[in-house]
Amino acid sequence: MPPHPHPVRRFLRRLLVGIVLMGFLVVGGTAFRVWQVARVDDRDHADVVVVLGAAQYAGKPSKVLEARLRQAKKLYDEGVARYVVTGGGRRVGDKFTEAEAGRKWLIEHGVPGDKVIEVGAGNDTLGTLQAVAVAVRDRGWETAVIVSDPWHSLRARTMAEDAGLDAWTSPTHSGPIVQTRETQARYILRETAALLYYRATNASADGIAIDQEVG
Repeated sequence: MPPHPHPVRRFLRRLLVGIVLMGFLVVGGTAFRVWQVARVDDRDHADVVVVLGAAQYAGKPSKVLEARLRQAKKLYDEGVARYVVTGGGRRVGDKFTEAEAGRKWLIEHGVPGDKVIEVGAGNDTLGTLQAVAVAVRDRGWETAVIVSDPWHSLRARTMAEDAGLDAWTSPTHSGPIVQTRETQARYILRETAALLYYRATNASADGIAIDQEVG
């Protein structure tokens, strides 16, 4: 008869298998939630629509940001909220903040200037949403519909809620981030890693998520 494994080795082997399985469950479950929330378009009435910033070029929104702005304008036109908040700071060398570029685009496309609130702070999702939450709460508001890319929605909603907002999401359905299955799969993986990192550290996942593109 073959010798029985040493009890300690047997325990360590089972522990290792358990840890690996738990890791797969956590990662897989988070990826599923990223995918699931990306499919939810909640247009319940809120105090504000919040557009998360993305790249802009000399005051002109990138295609990613323009897709978000079009979605925000649609929500405003449908009466989902009476105000739109544009978020996002200025990167090194930029003359305009992402929030300025967003506000300019919305006004040019028919949203009254007194209905657009510019919050030009934050160089990543966390910093932007923390600044936006302060501006929203200072006006006595509490609820917000977050507009971003589908795969970014769960992380953005989580950060907004942690910053003190009652938030839900209405993601874009156009733009370069949702064009191909390969692009979608890449963003789901990156957002899964970024969300797990945030939940573990309460810090921004610079270098893990593409924050320069997605808020």
